Amino acid sequence: MSKENHRLYGQSMYSRRTLLGGIGLGGLSLAGVLGNSVEEQIACAAQNVNRSSAPSRLRITDLRVAVIRGAPFRVPLIRIDTNQGISGYGEVRDGGSKRYALMLKSKILGENPCNVERLFKSIRQFGHHGRQGGGVSGVEMALWDLAGKAYGVPVYQLLGGKYRDRIRLYADTTSSRDADVYARRLRERAKAGFSFLKMDLGINLIRNIPGTLSRPVDTDWDRYRTTMHPFTRIQLTDKGIDLLAAYLARVREEIGYGIPLAADHFGHIDVNSCIRLGEALEPFQMAWLEDMVPWQYTEAWKEITSSIDVPTLTGEDIYCLDGFRDLIDNHAVDMIHPDLATAGGILETKKIGDYAEPRGIAMAMHFAGSPISFMANVHCAAATENFVVLEHHGVDVSWWEDLVTGIEKPLNRQGFARVPETPGLGVELNLDVVKQHLSRGESCFAPTDEWNDDDSNDRLWS
Repeated sequence: MSKENHRLYGQSMYSRRTLLGGIGLGGLSLAGVLGNSVEEQIACAAQNVNRSSAPSRLRITDLRVAVIRGAPFRVPLIRIDTNQGISGYGEVRDGGSKRYALMLKSKILGENPCNVERLFKSIRQFGHHGRQGGGVSGVEMALWDLAGKAYGVPVYQLLGGKYRDRIRLYADTTSSRDADVYARRLRERAKAGFSFLKMDLGINLIRNIPGTLSRPVDTDWDRYRTTMHPFTRIQLTDKGIDLLAAYLARVREEIGYGIPLAADHFGHIDVNSCIRLGEALEPFQMAWLEDMVPWQYTEAWKEITSSIDVPTLTGEDIYCLDGFRDLIDNHAVDMIHPDLATAGGILETKKIGDYAEPRGIAMAMHFAGSPISFMANVHCAAATENFVVLEHHGVDVSWWEDLVTGIEKPLNRQGFARVPETPGLGVELNLDVVKQHLSRGESCFAPTDEWNDDDSNDRLWS
């Protein structure tokens, strides 16, 4: 650089430092510097940019876990720490093992958490259907939380923006074999503001009533209860179907027909029983019938869906988009129902919804965890066009919302959740509350150095 250019460069830097110093003291309006150099105008325009970190130099330094109970189930919470003092939170799906997340620690140490999709592709091989997808999904949540905090934007913005400002919630309630009692409980949910409800309507309601099921359920119940094949399952008798329809009729009588009402999974019944039951329930205008047979049986689902005039739905145990493709491509169900904490996390669940949307299939979202996963669902739902409704399973847990800070409460506002504008997932953990609800024998984010090396896979099964 010539002496003259060096002198001009120095003057320019001096002017910029002087300007920035003035901004730091009192701030300037852009209009006030429009007559100045381009550099000064840019400096002024950038004065309010939130530089939460240096994203390109962000690195993962640790992964720790705190397992809590009663939220409403046992939940392993994940914290991923970085070299810049910011942490991201996620969680393993309710009832899942903390080891599903810990085994991934050695795979992500030293990596930039902002490379979310690349890191997800490197660890997705360690997940599986059901709760075994919880480790990968929980780590993915925490990575998005970190990326949002690093760039100072909410996660939904990193996904391409939002379609809605509020997320509709649905809730069920504690079960009862007494239809009157159960109907009144659902009515209380509606009074609390929920505009979408789900109920238990399965063979557990009738399995001790003689003549309702075609197979004995005393000594053989446990074996039949866990049978996965849809063609070797318990069959409903006409009496059993009539009793279930009468139970539903009592609920509709109590809450009316102006509120959507879905039915949770029914138990292990065969395909013909599913069709006969679906036909009997048609007059009650159900929002959907859930998990009538296992999700793996695409042809069975297609037969059921094409035979009844009630929407069908499945998906809470499916891991990644690949698991949904056959159901969606074959229009085997009317709606899909991923659990974000099993499906692969925030972006993968959005991809599932985006894949279903042009094929005319809507997406509801299953959820039964802490506010951390709840907020991950909120951001995903906001960013996915064909989203319909999100489950809220912590309604009766008095301290559930106390687990998080940094967000305006209540999280549930008359059956809706507001999409936050704060960086990342939009919440931080309240460690005092976490400590109060730790599972027996668990610590609050204790060191996990034993999982730092590549032998962690061996420890998963030890």
